[in-house]
Amino acid sequence: MSDNGGSAVGLLSYETLVHAVAGAMGSVTAMTVFFPLDTAKSRLQVDEKRKSNSTPVILAEIAKEEGLLSLYRGWLPVISSLCCSNFVYFYTFNTLKKLAASGQGTSRPGKDLLMGVVSGVVNVILTTPMWVVNTRLKLQGAKFRNEDIQQTQYRGIFDAFSQIIANEGVGTLWNSVMPSLILVINPAVQFMIYEAMKRRAGNGGKKISSAEIFLIGAIAKAVATTATYPLQTVQAILRFGQHKGDGKGGVMGSLSNIFSLLMDRIKRYGVLGLYKGLEAKLLQTVLTAALMFVIYEKITAATFKVMGINKRLKQ
Repeated sequence: MSDNGGSAVGLLSYETLVHAVAGAMGSVTAMTVFFPLDTAKSRLQVDEKRKSNSTPVILAEIAKEEGLLSLYRGWLPVISSLCCSNFVYFYTFNTLKKLAASGQGTSRPGKDLLMGVVSGVVNVILTTPMWVVNTRLKLQGAKFRNEDIQQTQYRGIFDAFSQIIANEGVGTLWNSVMPSLILVINPAVQFMIYEAMKRRAGNGGKKISSAEIFLIGAIAKAVATTATYPLQTVQAILRFGQHKGDGKGGVMGSLSNIFSLLMDRIKRYGVLGLYKGLEAKLLQTVLTAALMFVIYEKITAATFKVMGINKRLKQ
């Protein structure tokens, strides 16, 4: 392969595309395996009257009351959103990583954090409507302890989009955009820790095992999730669309909604109320992220090896 400028651009595009597809495939596979844990987490976040029992107890209650398949309710819209979201995130992150590879100045962790934030912002702006719809569909038909929650009647992804736009306005599709933008720090911190630990583990050209990748991915996600969980709860409530805000619009209105939801949670349940469902969330997100990174690394390594360009990937 020629090393001229055109080939370099082509190679860059090909590499980032492989990373994006591998990230999307890894996340879809991992989420499917651990999807019931996400179901338990969502119920605890939006159904305030459901007691925060252990995750196995919550899953058993849902299966008993609504049937075993209810643990996978909303799988298609969630997987569709996750696939698009991770494709955008991995493509943006690895494009920025390539562009910054030859630069000097800030430390590697600092660069990784900045690239993660930029990738997160791009991802949030493009994919928030899909996450709003999938949250509605995932919780549709659920048996809530809180009787004030109104059930919706969506026939699928496109019908949900149509009804939300017609009845609530286009802006509703970006209901959770402010906490989501703040939460870009979550994957940014996750990738910063992941990249730093991976570089340390592979120091001196040492081969990193799948078990090490799994552990590194789990640690990185656990730290990021615990630090940002209260905002994730607010994000889920706003996506669900049942919260009636103070009527203010714009950025100040969004920030006001976030603050009021956080304060209301603390007032009614104490500070620990901000972490209701954290056990299920940690189980789901840590295991999912860890497995996703293993699959992602395997797919990218195998693809580049087959194409005979693995040497070009070493930084």
